[in-house]
Order: sequence, then structure tokens, then C-alpha cells
Amino acid sequence: MEDEERRRLGGNPDWMSRLPGELLDVPLWNLALPGSHDSMSFCLDVSSPVLRSEPGFLRLTDRLFPCWTRPCVSRWATTQQSVLSDQCDLGIRFLDLRIARKPKGGSKLFFAHGIYTLMTVKEALDELATWLDAHPKEIVIISCTHFESLTDEDHIQLVEFIVMLFGNKLCSSQEDTPTLRSCWSRGQQVVVSYDDQQMVMQHPELWTGVPYWYADSPDPKKVIAYLEDQQRGGRPAGFYVTGLNLTEDAPYVLLHPFQNMRKMTMKALSLLLRWASEQRPGGEVAGVNIVCCDFVEVSQFCSLVIDLNSKLLAARPVCTETPK
Repeated sequence: MEDEERRRLGGNPDWMSRLPGELLDVPLWNLALPGSHDSMSFCLDVSSPVLRSEPGFLRLTDRLFPCWTRPCVSRWATTQQSVLSDQCDLGIRFLDLRIARKPKGGSKLFFAHGIYTLMTVKEALDELATWLDAHPKEIVIISCTHFESLTDEDHIQLVEFIVMLFGNKLCSSQEDTPTLRSCWSRGQQVVVSYDDQQMVMQHPELWTGVPYWYADSPDPKKVIAYLEDQQRGGRPAGFYVTGLNLTEDAPYVLLHPFQNMRKMTMKALSLLLRWASEQRPGGEVAGVNIVCCDFVEVSQFCSLVIDLNSKLLAARPVCTETPK
């Protein structure tokens, strides 16, 4: 009854440790894992400037009318509402971390989506490390990407901090195919995907960037059509993301200053989740792995994705090979 009540309320803090024994030797990239898109966007700083990588006219508007532009960007760039530990309690096991250096942020690194975050990288990862200590059989994939304005020295210091913080919890890319059982046997809980090949080559603890399928459209029907087209071409080897998230462009943001991403997502969510419920994990051509969504706390998204793993039990034998 306790597990059922937790699931009814949307919580899945220890779902990996409760999977059937038949799934413990399945490669992690053949399991269905819930992920959050732009995981740190819950704490955007409306006093910070628009990113340098944003379109020129948006940056011009920011310089001329910052008190109007930044709140507008924040409403559209906010895709999550919960801190990382709460996301993990919901069942999220893939974190989309877009790292950036603020123009006047000193040596500290932050996150960014349109504008910068209030919380630093160190604060967020410290919180995650504390959560992992309390849930020793849960495994989280951290995807570090974008690296807005980072220097070579920033990369070196960031990776050193990650290695120092997580230590033996890191699952090395040089080891055998990771499964729940193999990670548990070594006390490993963290897969760090780092989207900088030079750093990956220098650090065996890091994994290459995780492919992320996203449709770049605000229309959920186009999102689904795009994902199905990608599936027909075959899934990538190893970890990869199926993105249920909608995407708007800068002109759309400026033309709809009083709307927001949450309203757009809520209108599309039932259609996107219905499609997700029909998917199947595994190494087959169309097998899903990580499924990412916006506002992961407002629906049964996590439970729905976790439950996809039961479909693997209906297939005998369970696929344990790396997809070709």
C-alpha cells in the first residue's frame, strides 16, 4: 500500500531498486528512464542578461528594454518547477544540465536557458550528491552540454570538481556495459555525459554526449511525427533521448509576451503522454531509452515511463546486448 500511495502521488524515489530481477542485467540504455528537459530552468535569474548565443535582435531588445525582455524570456524558458532532489524523488534519472559562465559572474559557473540561473553548478551538484547518498541503488545520468562562454580552464576545473564530488560513484565509460546489477556491485550511481570530446578523451570517467531527439516545434503533432520518423531510421547505440518537449523560437516569444511554456505544455501533454505510453524500451529499432519532458511534476509522466519497463518482461529472453 505504501508503494501504491507513493506512486499515486507521483513519487518514485527508489524505483530502480524495486525493478524485477529479470531487468537487473539489462543495459541501462535498454531501459526506459524518465528525464527532465532543461532540468535547472526552475531558477532563472530575471536580473541576468539574455545569452550571447541568442539571436541578435533578442539581445538588442534586451539592451533596450531589459525590464520587459527578461521576464518574457523567463516565462518561455522556464520548463521545470522543482529542484533536482525533488525531480529525482519523482523518478527522474536523466538531468539535462546546460552550463554557462555569466558575463559578470566571476569564476562561478551557472546554468542557462535563454537567461542564466540563480543557482550555481556547485550548489546543484552538491544537492544531487546528497540525494544519491540517501538512495544508494538509484543511478542518475548527468548530461553536461552547451558550455556557454566557458574557457579551457573552466572545463578543467568543472571536471575536476565532478570527479572529486562523486568519486567512486562515477560509472566509467571504459568499463563493461552498465547494468543495474553491475553498477550496484561497484557502488556506482552516476553516469556523466560531457559534450566536449577533448575532455572526454582525457577523462575515462566521462561519457560522450548523449544524442537528444527534439522536433524544434511548438506543435505536438509535429513533435510526434518527427520522433516517429527518427525511429524509422533506427535508434542510436548506447544512451539516447526521446524529447517530448515543445520548442518555440525568439519571434514567437516576443509576440506572445504574456503566455508561457507551461500553458503551451499543458495543452499538448495528454497527446504526448499517450504517444509515450505506446512506446517500448529495448534494443530494437524503435526502442526508447531516456524520455524527457517539461514540467515533470504536473503529470504521471515519470510513472508512465517507468512502467514501460514492464514490457520487457513480456519478451523472452530480455535483450542484454549493446544495440548495433
